Amino acid sequence: MKKLVVLLFLSGFQLLFSQKQVTGSVSDEFGEPLVGVNVIEKNTKNGVVSDFNGKFKITANLGTTLVFSYIGFNTLEKKVEGYTLDVILIEGQELDEIQVVGSRSPKRTVTESPVAIDVIDVKDISTQSGKIEINQLLQYVAPSFNANKQSGSDGADHVDPASLRGLGPDQTLVLINGKRRHQSSLINLFGTRGRGNTGTDLNAIPSSSIKRIEILRDGASAQYGSDAIAGVINIVLNDNDEGISGNITYGGYNTNADGDFLPGTPNTKGNRLDQNGNGTSVGKNQNFDGGSLKIATNYGVKLGKEGFANFTLEYLDKNKTLRPGYDFRRGFGEAEINGFNFFGNVKTKIADKTDFYIFGGRNYRNTDAYAFTRNDGERVVESIYPGGYTPRITSVIFDTSIAAGIRTKTDNGWNIDISNTFGKNLFHYTIKGTLNASLEAASPTEFDAGGHSLSQNTLNFDFSKSYETILKGFNLALGAEFRTEQFSIFAGEEGSYATYDVNGQVVTDPANQTIPTDPISGNPRPGGSQGFPGYSLENELTKNRSNLSLYADTELDISESFLLSTALRFENYSDFGSALNWKLATRVKLSRKINLRGSVSTGFRAPSLAQIYYNLRFTNFNSGGATEVLLSPNNSPVTRAFGIQKLNQEKAANASLGFTASFGDFTTTIDGYLIAVNDRIILTGYFDATALNIGVSEAQFFANGVDTKTAGLDLVFSWKRNIGNAMYSATLVGNINDMKIDNVKNGSLDEATFFGKREKAFLLASAPANKFGLNIAYNRNKFDVGLALTRFSKVVLVDYSEQDDVYDAKTVTDLTVGYQFTKSLKLTLGSNNLLNVYPDKQDEIGDTEAGGYWDSVQMGFSGAYYYARIGFNF
Repeated sequence: MKKLVVLLFLSGFQLLFSQKQVTGSVSDEFGEPLVGVNVIEKNTKNGVVSDFNGKFKITANLGTTLVFSYIGFNTLEKKVEGYTLDVILIEGQELDEIQVVGSRSPKRTVTESPVAIDVIDVKDISTQSGKIEINQLLQYVAPSFNANKQSGSDGADHVDPASLRGLGPDQTLVLINGKRRHQSSLINLFGTRGRGNTGTDLNAIPSSSIKRIEILRDGASAQYGSDAIAGVINIVLNDNDEGISGNITYGGYNTNADGDFLPGTPNTKGNRLDQNGNGTSVGKNQNFDGGSLKIATNYGVKLGKEGFANFTLEYLDKNKTLRPGYDFRRGFGEAEINGFNFFGNVKTKIADKTDFYIFGGRNYRNTDAYAFTRNDGERVVESIYPGGYTPRITSVIFDTSIAAGIRTKTDNGWNIDISNTFGKNLFHYTIKGTLNASLEAASPTEFDAGGHSLSQNTLNFDFSKSYETILKGFNLALGAEFRTEQFSIFAGEEGSYATYDVNGQVVTDPANQTIPTDPISGNPRPGGSQGFPGYSLENELTKNRSNLSLYADTELDISESFLLSTALRFENYSDFGSALNWKLATRVKLSRKINLRGSVSTGFRAPSLAQIYYNLRFTNFNSGGATEVLLSPNNSPVTRAFGIQKLNQEKAANASLGFTASFGDFTTTIDGYLIAVNDRIILTGYFDATALNIGVSEAQFFANGVDTKTAGLDLVFSWKRNIGNAMYSATLVGNINDMKIDNVKNGSLDEATFFGKREKAFLLASAPANKFGLNIAYNRNKFDVGLALTRFSKVVLVDYSEQDDVYDAKTVTDLTVGYQFTKSLKLTLGSNNLLNVYPDKQDEIGDTEAGGYWDSVQMGFSGAYYYARIGFNF
């Protein structure tokens, strides 16, 4: 190992002194200098941008290749054959460089698009940030993207819900390389953002496998189908065909939580939870926790002259964070994650104008999070856990996907893309440090609790053709899609869900069987695994449906300055019917550098199979105690008995108006939007169910419960300039958002129970009033610095005592410093939330949803994170 290190050091030293400074200029066809052109040594991080006069200076070896790229121009590659290099870029871009989500035209750039699109270079943001998951990366660079870490929310502790423009996680469609990505089988319950929604697990996709992320911030159901009410996230995979790159990152969190805590508060100095104990015992003090190790590598190789194969491996090991909570919530904090990811992206030419492509991967995660603490009463068996215990909800999550297809171009100009995409998410629970109280001293302390899965198969036929002779250009796209979905719930072992009598037999005849009681309170002991009851045989189900859709999409350049875009899409679902949606968008060039754009559209989202059929009996904890609850499926007689009707599609109307400008070093986009969604599917509050004699105290349901209206403004201002040998850049992103609940559709049911003050607050907290981020970067030779300031707005939630939990606006500071030792090795040191800022500490009652001193809010609740990263490129 020491020899290898010495060899790498000497190789880097040799490279360092063999490099020379290459100077040159970049201009367009008319000889005008181009400002801000990216000049990058191919397959490296070594790069600069051209200055105000189109000049550039870069350190590079003779024989290497420089890549020149600029929005609106063809990308150019030139070999370094001397120390002076002048190039001319030709206007109009190659297909692979400019095809962005939201437009099927092969010549549309982001600033000329009729709708708002962010294109995020993941390599740049991932190497300049300590965020190790996609959700957290996007949280700090995309204006209206929000994601939350959860605690005490069962499965949502393991999969972060994320959203655009304050809408639900299931109202944003995710694509990979333009193909529909399957959703998670998890449905968010309790006090999560996206309560009652399913969503796509972005963290199942390794960041090292991603070239860029395109975010369409506009309603797109008429273009892409269900789930695209808020917009579309398209993940474009790496297509690098040469070399190995990657990084090793290690970091940890500062445990010094901000706030004054009473002596003996769990997870403060002298009273930290011993994670090796029974969940209530005290461990040693720690200055840092949540230690995170991430190892990622990406390998690319050429396949023939134009093909490539690109593969990514990623390993993540992240420990729990534990923050101050209450005696009934000693395990408040972020979950532990141990995961392994593989992704591949392959394309090869099989004929002159025909390519075959295949991409996909497999994500494995083993996660571990604490549930609420059982201190005494009928849920505690003293002979197993003297003084109580804190159960752990662990899960094994498998996410598998594969897409394959053929793209060809006919002699008469039609582009044809035929593909099939399959994806599956499997979520399997194991509850540890637990017991089945009805078995008393004979109870195991670990149970297989079953789980759920969702699979999706999508067959696509896409056709498009450009007609350059119709006015100034006309693009026509037609297509069909056939999709099948399957949702399943599978049972755990008997002890995870059953209640036993005093003889150790499963209770099937409550009138004639005696249930064990707590010797102190005299209350009957509950059955099932504590922390999370397993899915029973009664919960088991497998449900399927299919969907057929047809679409037409056009873009017409009526003149050099006036673009008109239209889309129409018909969808038919096998289980609830049809939908027809349309979209009209336009862009007007007010000048060569200024554009005005806008769109109007209709949208829809079909209820997910999970929302229709999910069912579970669980224990709901709050400071007042615990109650048994039935989450009744939508097709159940219990649901109908309360007057809840069959779920229908959510219906939306979107409108947007925007402005874009590009002046040399400076680019800006400002986009306003208005989104009305009727019949939004919500998870109701808890209704009294004791009269039904079904073994629970309360019941809740999924229902088309509310109409909402969301108005907002997205802002992106970016500036980049070379001054001497240094590159400076600054980007300001912002979102201003206002959601109103126009109507609660409770029918004859009590509104306060159906969707009361607490439930309304959870929905509105998913649409925070504003978020602003300022990102500043400086790069000179081998040294770079990045500073990011992110301000999260005020959020108000409602606790179990019906009191407001107010979280005032806070600003989080991130800092990163990097040094490129050689062409192949770089060291980065940094901190997320450098100043250890926390949300406002709540009162001493302990009525927050998660049982800690903070709820789940956008800025998180784990404090400062410090990290070091070694990046390599060979």
